[in-house]
Amino acid sequence: MSSSSKRGFWSKLEIALESFIFASRWIQAPIYLALIFAAFAYAWKSVLELFHLFANFSTATESTIMLGILSLVDISMVANLVNMVVVGGYATFVSRIEFGDNSDRPNWLDHINVNTLKTKLAGSLASISAIHLLKSFIDITAASSTVAFTAQHEKIIFWQAIIHAIFLFSMMLFAWSEKIQRHPSDH
Repeated sequence: MSSSSKRGFWSKLEIALESFIFASRWIQAPIYLALIFAAFAYAWKSVLELFHLFANFSTATESTIMLGILSLVDISMVANLVNMVVVGGYATFVSRIEFGDNSDRPNWLDHINVNTLKTKLAGSLASISAIHLLKSFIDITAASSTVAFTAQHEKIIFWQAIIHAIFLFSMMLFAWSEKIQRHPSDH
């Protein structure tokens, strides 16, 4: 085998390997489909939560109603997070989404990249964490009239606050790193 045919063989092998590696991005497509089906389950959960809220409305306290509403807000934020992961992840890592003449194309898709997606996801996680922390505060406030505040309640709130602070710090770190990468001359 001559040296030029050896180079030809290795070049074809390299091209085939690179094509295979590039095609492997489609492995993520079933994961995004699974997230879409999970979002349907979560949407059903929101309907059940709404029915529960209305079924007990006449006897519900203000705290109970607020907790029900916060549960719906929480479900909405998780659904938004799933949507960002599915649409943003697919468009970033698998394939461009062709919308044709559809005017409903989200504007953020024009500017999405890995750093932007990380920042948006961190912001969503921080928001979801804040909702959970607020729900815990309301639970404790509502329960304080009937149940003594225990060390267990304190420990739960403490760890939720720590986790929330970590999410906030991560979000700020991602936003700062994205800003630096977009405008390196400013720093």
